[in-house]
Amino acid sequence: MTLPSVHSGGQLLVDPLAVVLEQMPDPSGGSVAGLLERELAEVFGIPYAVAVASGTAALHAALFACGIGVGDEVLVPSLTVVMTVAPLNALGATPVFVDSDPATLDLDYDDAARKVTLRTRAIIPVHLWGRMGDPAALSAFASEHELVIIEDAAQAAGTVRDGQRAGTVGTVGCFSMKDGKILWSGEGGFLLTARRDVAEHATAFRSHWQPAPRGEAPLSRLATNCRLAAPLAAIALANLRRLTKLIELRRAQTRHLLLALEQTPGLVADAPGTQEEWNGFTPLLHIGLPNPRAFAEHLAQRGVPNSTGSFRLVPCDARPMFTGRNRPCRGAAQILDHTLAILLTERDTQTTLDRYAAVIAQEASAWTT
Repeated sequence: MTLPSVHSGGQLLVDPLAVVLEQMPDPSGGSVAGLLERELAEVFGIPYAVAVASGTAALHAALFACGIGVGDEVLVPSLTVVMTVAPLNALGATPVFVDSDPATLDLDYDDAARKVTLRTRAIIPVHLWGRMGDPAALSAFASEHELVIIEDAAQAAGTVRDGQRAGTVGTVGCFSMKDGKILWSGEGGFLLTARRDVAEHATAFRSHWQPAPRGEAPLSRLATNCRLAAPLAAIALANLRRLTKLIELRRAQTRHLLLALEQTPGLVADAPGTQEEWNGFTPLLHIGLPNPRAFAEHLAQRGVPNSTGSFRLVPCDARPMFTGRNRPCRGAAQILDHTLAILLTERDTQTTLDRYAAVIAQEASAWTT
């Protein structure tokens, strides 16, 4: 199998960056971020996009724009990173951790229903590893409990399920453009929404309440500065214009690696959900070997980067700042303990993937711990 050819990001970025750098210093920020927002909205098929400094900032702005604040409770899957939860703390809201179903990786909606209270205002589904839960189940649950949906689609650019793009199911979809994401700019993020009022409030929030939403005065509320810098916006725009090819490449890389590991003992590819067009962000394998987390850590030491082995990813409710709030989310722990999520970038060549496959197969065959 030959991976599709994608022009080097560095080659494509030279001219756009040169144009922006020639215009700096420009206290106005220039026009490139606005152009990026218009093209993001067009590509994702949604009326409004707001570019910000990071994926965390996108969630922060989205939550604020949706009126989430002190005393509110927000349902969050334990199967996520702490960056999803940090903006809630900044706004004075309380995360309520929900378990996930090991068979589907989707939210455990029975567990979520048990945790809804009179103070629950929103739910943040997290499309970890680019995988997307059932959008109909999510929408039905949110409607039944009158909750705002704010999607953490940081890793899910390009994933579609049942005809709905990740990040367009709820009121707001939030994305990261940090290095390693399929759509990257070094650092950065954006949010998508069909609601003009939400877009206006998020836009004001990212720049000290200016321009202000309709009917309000500039600087009339305290906000923050999380604008996307012009050079990073130029990088993002160049990559957005080759996004289709970047998604095709990531899917091809993932297919290649999973095919190479098809006969490896103790490892089984984790297939996408029904009607899910997965972006292939991270090749996923279920580890059926003894002491699976130690196996993932061992692979990281052997040069195969992965979520649990390299970054020691654990259920968010198990982090020190959250322990004791709820009963442990055992489904999320089971998923993480038994999942090999291999980290890829567009720079990973077929040679790199074949080396990963050889190391994984060799270590799996010899693993007895």
